[in-house]
Amino acid sequence: MRSLVIVGAGLAGARAAQAARALGWTGHLTVIGAEGLAPYDRPPLSKELFTRTTPAWLHDELGTDLAGADDVRLAEPATGISTHQGGVRVRTVRGVVDADAAVLATGSTPVLPSRWHARTLRTAGDATALRTALVPGSRLVVIGAGWIGAEVAGAAAAAGAEVTVVEANDAPLAAVLGAEVGERTRPWYAAAGVRLLTGSPAASVDGPGGRVRLADGTVLDADVVLAAVGSRPDSGWLALSLPIAHDGAVVVDERWQVPGTHGRVAAVGDLARRPSPRHGSTHGGHWDAALRGPALAVRTLLLGAETGPLAPVDDPVPYVFSTQLGHDLGLLGNPGPQDALVLRAGETGWTTLWFRQGTSVLTAVLGVDMPRDVAAARHLFAGSSLPLLDRRLAADVSVPLRSATTG
Repeated sequence: MRSLVIVGAGLAGARAAQAARALGWTGHLTVIGAEGLAPYDRPPLSKELFTRTTPAWLHDELGTDLAGADDVRLAEPATGISTHQGGVRVRTVRGVVDADAAVLATGSTPVLPSRWHARTLRTAGDATALRTALVPGSRLVVIGAGWIGAEVAGAAAAAGAEVTVVEANDAPLAAVLGAEVGERTRPWYAAAGVRLLTGSPAASVDGPGGRVRLADGTVLDADVVLAAVGSRPDSGWLALSLPIAHDGAVVVDERWQVPGTHGRVAAVGDLARRPSPRHGSTHGGHWDAALRGPALAVRTLLLGAETGPLAPVDDPVPYVFSTQLGHDLGLLGNPGPQDALVLRAGETGWTTLWFRQGTSVLTAVLGVDMPRDVAAARHLFAGSSLPLLDRRLAADVSVPLRSATTG
């Protein structure tokens, strides 16, 4: 293979470029980005909104950059792709790029309902604009008490803003963790000086500074409105050229390859949905997948047709970390709505464990201010199958989580 194009210059795209050169591949490497910035880490945009005012460059954070690329176009968004047996063609706002293969890593885009006039937070530019608008005393309404909404609410309140959070569900984080677990985070809002309104979705938003009207008739006046109601894979530019799931994700196989593209296209990061042997259908945007998945994807593209064994399938555990309202959270695994819950309550924090109904199979772990449990969960999910734990022992916080295994 003589040429490779990577579309996307975030963590997953930069790791793909790094992986290609680490394999010793010397072909022509093109990287296409949209923001006009070198690769940077996105989590600090919300977690450290006011304490880190410049991008967390991946070169400094991970030693990852685009130095190995022959052609870097950081302000040239892709607009389409076509594949054929001989290669791929990527269309951009300025022309076309032809290559033998492509790695797609365009990430995700925030959901913003039609006729909502609100800010979103996804890019460094978004963070700068939000930070500039939030002067002390500003009235901020955050719509959505998920990961991003909670992180921004806590950071803004600590910086002197008057913050109200609106959540359509009955509890924060309920869409991800379920209402029972999410309810345990409710007291954090009042303790941080944040007003929390749950159970009534936003009906209309006139902003980004203006008025938010809830479905129950409540009206909230604001200087800044942030919509934090989720994100979707940034796959609109792919049109009908690749298989797209109902949620906008590009469907890939276990090695991140896109079926039906003659072995010419892989998708990684937020853009992809991959079948995990342990966790079922998972999105590729969680940290470990964006960090580790590109190496497998690129190796398969470049070496898959050559003599010699492929690298074994790497199945990273879904992982989310969050710093919100004075608390540190680490979620590993994929909690299911029918899973049984077990609580480990410590003196300063707590851990929730999810078990497959009627079994000792551990599917997910959420540690809140429990770093030892989060570290133990990383070890437990490092195997080739889901771990088995004794529920009684697992509920006893005096027993190390790794000591509760049954096999």
